[in-house]
Amino acid sequence: GGIEAWLVEEHKVPLLALRFAFDGGSAQDPKGRPGVSYLLTSILDEGAGKLSAARFQEKLEELAVRMRFQVTFDEFYGSFETLTSNRDAAAELLRLALNEPRFDAEALERMRKQLLASLAYAAKNPESVASQQWYAQVFKGHPYGSPIKGTPESVAAITRDDLVAFHKRVFTRQNLRIVAVGDIDAKSLGLLLDRIFGKLPAKSELVEVPEARIVAGPHQKVFEMAVPQSVARFGLQGIARKDPAFVPAFVLNHIIGGGGFGSRFMEEVREKRGLAYSVYSYLDPMRRAAIFYGGVATRNDGMAKSLEVIRAELKRIGEKGPTEKELQAAKDYLVGSFALRFDTNAKIASQLLGILTQDLGIDYVDKRNGLIQAVTIDDVRRVAKRLFAEDALIVTIVGQPKNLKSRS
Repeated sequence: GGIEAWLVEEHKVPLLALRFAFDGGSAQDPKGRPGVSYLLTSILDEGAGKLSAARFQEKLEELAVRMRFQVTFDEFYGSFETLTSNRDAAAELLRLALNEPRFDAEALERMRKQLLASLAYAAKNPESVASQQWYAQVFKGHPYGSPIKGTPESVAAITRDDLVAFHKRVFTRQNLRIVAVGDIDAKSLGLLLDRIFGKLPAKSELVEVPEARIVAGPHQKVFEMAVPQSVARFGLQGIARKDPAFVPAFVLNHIIGGGGFGSRFMEEVREKRGLAYSVYSYLDPMRRAAIFYGGVATRNDGMAKSLEVIRAELKRIGEKGPTEKELQAAKDYLVGSFALRFDTNAKIASQLLGILTQDLGIDYVDKRNGLIQAVTIDDVRRVAKRLFAEDALIVTIVGQPKNLKSRS
């Protein structure tokens, strides 16, 4: 009943990187109280065990330990890096943060204040508002529709008990995934992980999160904000990670908006028409819903045209698919650049944790480029038709865009 982990041994440099995830991110926040898990990410290292917040931070500094926590809808992530020479003392700090966080009143108020300031800033930032409103429209009534950082009202209401309860329900051995990369062998790692994680509760008490139904598009909503540039977020139903069409969709997205300067969106919106400085798209296969999602920012008088071009491109690719040449270029790039995701211990650990949490299997790294090479023009045409044949685009726009109105 020891703690399981994936290990990549690398003894050239005296460093160890750990990446771990607990199933259960902000979708596990108490109903009507978003922001609990996000606040938790900032307070775990603000005092634990006998160490006050100030003392804990000093220790991290003295030992040159990097310890960070972050949360998505589905996962609560931790990352930890230490020198081999400080490994045991560093691991003790991580053990304390995960097992015995203090949640002192002073630290809670300080972190709450920081989060409220961050929310106040985000409320004036068109990028943040466009993104938040998109999720709120698309996932109405589902935890994915709630802001991960919470709202000013919910954050003001969060109590120490909320943090304690979330910590107790989610931080368990049952829903823990760990990857270790660096200067350690399997036996030493086993002992280290048992010390850090072994005393966590065995079983989690997660709330069942239902599958998320994406509202039917097309649908467009404008939020007025006095800014010189408008920002839009757009998207629609995507493709689940385990769906055989996911890899063709991933290659297709590279052609559409995932490939930076070579992408169709960049070519049509920026290069040909000089409309937008940035336009992009990506696939996000979350646990309870998969989306195709993108964004564009442009002058207030350029937004209507930018969205028209984006819709036209999606329609065109939905009807005809990409060209053979585009497909080959995308495959070459995606295969050739894959190694760059593994050029540091920390990156290797992050990549492997992604594979582990998505349950793709330990051999995925070896299989991945072959899967991309195997994608045919028929595969991408089929998935293009499935995603974009109908105009189902859901759009949120923030700013003072000319000639654009909300419509459902």
